[in-house]
Amino acid sequence: MNKFLIGLASQSPRRQYLLAEAGFRFELIPNAYDEVVPEGMDPVDVPEWLAHQKAVHALPLIEHRDLILTADCIVIMEGEIIGKPTDPSEAHELLERLSGRTHQVVSGVCLMTPNKSLSFSAQSLVTFGQLTAKEIGYYVRSFDPLDKAGAYGIQDWIGWNKIVRIEGSYSNIMGLPMYEVYHQLQSFVNQ
Repeated sequence: MNKFLIGLASQSPRRQYLLAEAGFRFELIPNAYDEVVPEGMDPVDVPEWLAHQKAVHALPLIEHRDLILTADCIVIMEGEIIGKPTDPSEAHELLERLSGRTHQVVSGVCLMTPNKSLSFSAQSLVTFGQLTAKEIGYYVRSFDPLDKAGAYGIQDWIGWNKIVRIEGSYSNIMGLPMYEVYHQLQSFVNQ
């Protein structure tokens, strides 16, 4: 799989980490798509739709790369998208909502060349233990919840200490479902 060069249209350090750890060759390209979602879209469909839109906007930058890879990840609770918090206070509120409950994480991915595209998504369930106000305060002060859907990262303190159970892919919760990416890339490049 490392015989081709991916243009990764994402500034997410977690996606970069996952691709690098999985042995993929990639270069970062700018991602300038303003994430506007059509009204009435089912939340589960949003990440795949956004990933496709990002790929369409990034495609003119493909240059010497073999394909474009884009992704989007959201947290859904009770049918509502829980986005990235805008400030520490909102991060605190979001974590209070997630405390002691199960939510869904959906990642959408798009692979695109000038001649073809493939979009897919993956879903995982995450169950939090109870979070105290002190634990939430510590997390918000000590980590960077503002750049993460749902105000948390599964790979840091909260993931190690306050997640009771996950169903599905750990890497999906980080923002890129690597099992699906690996297998879809294989079929995509061999078509």
